[in-house]
Amino acid sequence: MGTVLSTFRYGGVLTKQRTLGIGAIVLISIFTYTQYNKKLSTKEQHQTKANTRKHSYAVDYQFFLRLKKLLKVCVPGFFTPETGYLILVAIIMIARTYCDVWMLKNGSAIERSIITRDKASFFLYLGKFFVAMVPIACINNILKYGLNELHLRFRTRLTTHLYKKYLQGYTYYQVSNLDNRIANADQLLTQDVDKFCACLSNLYSNVSKPILDIIIYARKLSGSLGVVVPSSMLGYLILSGLFLTKIRRPLGRLTAHEQRLEGEFRHVNARLITHSEEVAFYQGNAKEQSVISSSFKRLVNHLRHSMQLGFLIGVVDSMVNKYIGYSVGYFLVSRPFLDLTTPRFLNVSNSELMEEYYRSGRMLINLSMAVGRLVLAGRELARLAGFTARVTDLTDVLDDLNFGKYKRTMVQDRAPDTEDLPLIPNSGRIIEKERIIKFDKVPLVTPNGDVLVKSLSFEVHSGMNVLVCGPNGCGKSSLFRILGQLWPIFGGELTKPPRDKLFYIPQRPYLTLGTLRDQVIYPHRKEDMGEHMTDALLYEYLKEVHLESLLDRDGGWDAVQDWTDVLSGGEKQRIAMARLFYHRPQFAILDECTSAVSVDVEGFMYTRCKELGITLFTVSHRKSLWAYHEYVLAFDGKGNYSFSLRKDHSEEFGS
Repeated sequence: MGTVLSTFRYGGVLTKQRTLGIGAIVLISIFTYTQYNKKLSTKEQHQTKANTRKHSYAVDYQFFLRLKKLLKVCVPGFFTPETGYLILVAIIMIARTYCDVWMLKNGSAIERSIITRDKASFFLYLGKFFVAMVPIACINNILKYGLNELHLRFRTRLTTHLYKKYLQGYTYYQVSNLDNRIANADQLLTQDVDKFCACLSNLYSNVSKPILDIIIYARKLSGSLGVVVPSSMLGYLILSGLFLTKIRRPLGRLTAHEQRLEGEFRHVNARLITHSEEVAFYQGNAKEQSVISSSFKRLVNHLRHSMQLGFLIGVVDSMVNKYIGYSVGYFLVSRPFLDLTTPRFLNVSNSELMEEYYRSGRMLINLSMAVGRLVLAGRELARLAGFTARVTDLTDVLDDLNFGKYKRTMVQDRAPDTEDLPLIPNSGRIIEKERIIKFDKVPLVTPNGDVLVKSLSFEVHSGMNVLVCGPNGCGKSSLFRILGQLWPIFGGELTKPPRDKLFYIPQRPYLTLGTLRDQVIYPHRKEDMGEHMTDALLYEYLKEVHLESLLDRDGGWDAVQDWTDVLSGGEKQRIAMARLFYHRPQFAILDECTSAVSVDVEGFMYTRCKELGITLFTVSHRKSLWAYHEYVLAFDGKGNYSFSLRKDHSEEFGS
């Protein structure tokens, strides 16, 4: 690079052999890229056939529509801080370009002073340089700060927008359990959003600054060398941009696929952490190592393919943007100087000619560099296309789920007696009504279309405690997921109380991050407790489940610990029952929630629930719990069920 610039400064000209050599290298790189891209495209089509059929990751019309949609989120209006920072960055970029022009003129004046041995002028212009250092340094760092602030504000806007959709209703559950279009939503919400915003803010600078440079330097050169020189460079910009945009098309697809593989690798590592105890008991470390190694190998192979393709594209980029661009610049700037009849240079001294050549040459180099940066911005634009496609895919899925739409691979082989049942998600009707749960011809169907019970009908009013029993896979959990509106209803009519009047306690209760108080009142926050609810009442709930010792043992209500590790299995279940006493819902679904609690404590908790007016839906294999229920809902696992009084039920399940 330095050799090229020095050659340019002193009027050197590329030889014919060097030009032919550069041309041959460009042609070889293009041919190698074409053959490699065909091979890579065939392999990628086998790996991501479904995705590439549906989505385009190129810089095309669809990309700009997606980008426009996300820009409305990142910059929601004109009178916003984001717009202010965009304007600030634009102003600073203009100021920086004029600083570059001033530095160029001042530098040429310093070199002229050295060549003419004018000591006074040398110290004058050198002094100006020292004075200008502080404002120029400030301008450069204000530009960096503005771009970093844009990145942060874009990420804040987009992250807030996505999490608002993600945490609306039960979307966070449905995106991974109902819909199978998005894998590793956490990857999309964190890393992909961050990379999209970083790429977007950098692209704003990488596009705007070169355009400003081109306009300013073209105007300056038009005055000194004529309109032909900047016009020719801009013509070269258009041609090289079209050519390089064509060969960069695979980069968007590669970026999107890279992020999917990164998400899969994160997922297998997180899965091992989540299930480390079970893996340790099975001594499954060798198997898990093979799974992780396989995922990592796929990622490494893809990254290596991307590096190889990036190398080939980089060779062509360098040739087209730098060396051929400089060659065009050499030719254009040399014409008025080599033409001995140019009127402008007939009566000038050698030092003046040298200064004019240096100034014009440096301007043309800066113009060429601006053209090159603008063309190279196409590479970042291709990467941005990949991130844009992934983030917009996430927003589309979240929007669909918030409107009750989902897409999932459906079961093809159905039982003969259920083939005539139309499987249309959310085709049933849900009615909210206090103190009643009623299933009226509601089929129990999993999200993928597996029919467990063709038509379920029963009615439960407050005070009618129901024990739900049956073999594994018969539909007990499916019943509660439909009742909790986690799963769609495929027909019939479901009457149920509002969501806050229905409470679910699983076998392994969820413990949130926070204080001991937060564990009891979850999902409420401290400010949601209300004036009537005090820590003294919470203490009574803990005392009723025999956990009052936790206050002394673990540091009081405001103690913050990793409660999942601190509490034993039985203590977690008793915390969940205290949570139930606090909320006092109309109906409670108890799914094996006392399996780690002694029978006497269990009996007290069930009795206390009935005293508080909580109607119970219980799944349990303990015979001791039958005494606390008046009705039995029994499934046989073959699509049949019965709902009857406990005294009329012929058999008691459990032990």
